[in-house]
Amino acid sequence: MNILVCDDEKEIVEAIEIYLTNEGYNIIKAYNGRQAIELMKENEIHLIIMDIMMPEMDGIKATSKIRESYNVPVLMLSAKSEDTDKIIGLNMGADDYVTKPFNPLELIARVKSQLRRYTSLGNFVSKQNVFKTGGLVIDDEKKEVTVDCEPVKLTPVEYKILLLLISNMGKVFSIDNIYGSVWNELSCGSDNTIAVHIRRIREKIEIDPKKPRYLKVVWGVGYKVEKN
Repeated sequence: MNILVCDDEKEIVEAIEIYLTNEGYNIIKAYNGRQAIELMKENEIHLIIMDIMMPEMDGIKATSKIRESYNVPVLMLSAKSEDTDKIIGLNMGADDYVTKPFNPLELIARVKSQLRRYTSLGNFVSKQNVFKTGGLVIDDEKKEVTVDCEPVKLTPVEYKILLLLISNMGKVFSIDNIYGSVWNELSCGSDNTIAVHIRRIREKIEIDPKKPRYLKVVWGVGYKVEKN
């Protein structure tokens, strides 16, 4: 499981990484709230350890923002003098807190407790049907597409094309490949049909469709979704 650890003190982040790596967890590191939010978009996170007092964006604001889109457990780190902020943090969506300086065994126990609760309540779902690159996510089970947590509405054909490409990330598909996979028939001069659908998909998922981040053309060969 992936745990996002966010604290502006690198020594604390590194210490937590050692403790939790020894327990078999994978650690993703952030050093301010804004960075934590960006990493949430780029990674599948199962639990967050979030410090309260940080530059750029503090842990309370970051937790509030994360709660708008994610339901993973949040474990807050707080100094003894931050009792008021601790209460605010819990009210803003944190699930538990640990006071610094903390006992490593207590931290590990609280992490395991939150993860057990998360999985037993059915909030954790296997991501086998979720495909992700950068801020672009397709949940094929729910038939949902989002870009930077914002929903994107695709037609059924557009969805099938994008799903084909993102589920085979980095692989180039010719027009004939795409047509055969989506329509289950020979292309028969379908170059323009595919080009129109690709253009429409780009208009919906790209910030600048003329300089696409996700859906790329390989001139003379075909199209692919690029890993970000």
